[in-house]
Amino acid sequence: MTRAELIEQIKLKKSFLCVGLDTDLTKIPKHLLETEDPIFEFNKAIIDATKDFAVAYKPNTAFYECHGPKGWESLKKTLDYIPKNIFTIADAKRGDIGNTSRYYADTFFNYLSCDSVTVAPYMGEDSVSPFLEYENKWVILLALTSNKGALDFQMIKDENGEQLFKKVLKKSQTWGSDENLMFVVGATRAEGIAEVRKIAPNNFCLVPGVGAQGGSVAEVAKYGWNDDCGLLINSSRGIIYASQETDFAEKAGEAAKQLQIQMAEILAEKGW
Repeated sequence: MTRAELIEQIKLKKSFLCVGLDTDLTKIPKHLLETEDPIFEFNKAIIDATKDFAVAYKPNTAFYECHGPKGWESLKKTLDYIPKNIFTIADAKRGDIGNTSRYYADTFFNYLSCDSVTVAPYMGEDSVSPFLEYENKWVILLALTSNKGALDFQMIKDENGEQLFKKVLKKSQTWGSDENLMFVVGATRAEGIAEVRKIAPNNFCLVPGVGAQGGSVAEVAKYGWNDDCGLLINSSRGIIYASQETDFAEKAGEAAKQLQIQMAEILAEKGW
């Protein structure tokens, strides 16, 4: 998917919502466990209920890989089921030596047909560049996360007082462009989003942490907005586990709609 196509979907749906498909067999409604593929049946119902409000879906591959071949099958079926006009993100956090990254890229862009994949930048340019070679595909690079351990490395300052995450933002922009490179920025670090925008004003940001983790749509938009919206705000647990009863899909749809309404108001304020 191109940047222009993504922006078109944001305008059409009046939404910049990404739904995280972190499907945990211990949390889905019990009646689904009797089906042949509980993960896919759950995801299918969630997608049907939220596709009018979401411009992106983000399955976290760990929730699928842990089930071996059957999990990979569920992941592929899920990705194939998502409407083609909705942006797909493989939340895989890959990043290895160039030859290995090349095969990771082949897996997610060719076999699974994802629009994007999350990538860790620690090993540098040659670990990221294989993902950037695909036309109309995206790298979503980890930049500033909101987990406690982010303080271990991302905030370290050099002799000039520059934090490591800022170095990553600056250097990585020489590898790709705002047409194929996004950044992951945690929603619970609102002040950090503003810092990211100073360095990467034109790139899209994938912002997890809204909903169950306490992030605010309004705060994220306040600090992260750019002329093309430039935001994909992800909610996982707050939507997909809005109910664990037979009405789970209906409740997921309601939760997604509530976030979409907030986003529509922001887009209207911005003249979209």
